[in-house]
Amino acid sequence: MTDDISLDDSYTVPTKYWHQLEDGRVQCDVCPRACRLHEGQRGLCFVRGRIDDQVVMTSYGRSSGFCIDLIEKKPLNHFLPGSAVLSFGTAGCNLACRFCQNWDISKSREIDRLTAAATPEGIAQAAQQLGCRSVAMTYNDPVIFLEYAIDVADACRARGVKAVAVTAGYVADKPRRELFAHLDAANVDLKAFTDSFYRRTCASRLQPVLDTLLYLRHCTDVWFEITTLLIPGRNDSDTEIDAECAWIARHLGTDVPVHFTAFHPDFKMRDVPPTPPATLTRARRIALQHGLRFVYTGNVHDPEGGRTTCPGCGAAAVDRDWYAIGRYELTDDGKCTRCGTAIPGRFDGPADRWGRRRLPVSHAISADPPGGQS
Repeated sequence: MTDDISLDDSYTVPTKYWHQLEDGRVQCDVCPRACRLHEGQRGLCFVRGRIDDQVVMTSYGRSSGFCIDLIEKKPLNHFLPGSAVLSFGTAGCNLACRFCQNWDISKSREIDRLTAAATPEGIAQAAQQLGCRSVAMTYNDPVIFLEYAIDVADACRARGVKAVAVTAGYVADKPRRELFAHLDAANVDLKAFTDSFYRRTCASRLQPVLDTLLYLRHCTDVWFEITTLLIPGRNDSDTEIDAECAWIARHLGTDVPVHFTAFHPDFKMRDVPPTPPATLTRARRIALQHGLRFVYTGNVHDPEGGRTTCPGCGAAAVDRDWYAIGRYELTDDGKCTRCGTAIPGRFDGPADRWGRRRLPVSHAISADPPGGQS
């Protein structure tokens, strides 16, 4: 589609992952979608488009809002447990999931709704002042606001604040390498384990997401966890769950935490019923049978599915109730207090106690115009 975009807009910045095609169009190379654009056109993500014969990003320094959350809600159960994270997103998305649970943000085509202006330094400073140990780029995918995401991550790291991405992992090779070089942790949304689901329900493909997971596991020290939203009748069969868990165990190892979460009717799939809790229990059982050691359930009240069990002695290392930490039996460096077995993750002290509360940050973090970019 075409839209009025201009480099005179202080929120619009040049990008580098694109190339000129022989037919005169310009191809965006940030994600496997490879949108091919005429002058004035935007890609499917809507925040990247062609202006002056180059691809620009139109949401640098603009956000749909900020909120302080518990890190376990990302979900990340093995990364700075119990700590507060400052979460934010922009608008748009490079997938087209029919079940999107954040569709009002990710499917937004109104850049003007991004009323919260924030420089990278302003976000990092706010996180520090608000007592947040990390900043999460979430709600929509940081892949599409790559330049902004990298600058935010760098500003956070400079202040000792960790940088987290919640992503679908649908990104091309070179941008993937650059993005994750600046991050400390990620939750990757593995939406299903069939290419047909990705094509029909998300207008994307499965293999690039698997490539991202393989890259994270074998080429980085980024801590990552995996989430699969189980949708009744779509991606919740024993066969598909079994295949996913077998692949994770074989290619990523048994220490990667996996979260199976419950779907609720939303966006273009309001006719599909919510996920029964028994489905999550079944998925967790299949994963454990494949040797996965840290398997969780989400969006339901399930104390057993929220528990971290020590693989050494079998005792409860962490008990959670609706994400919030209750019993905590780990040392400052993440070892079981009973048997000394190390729990994989990023631990550097006792668990924080932010709790279940969600605190919107209603004012703009920083209203200054965006400055530099990568």
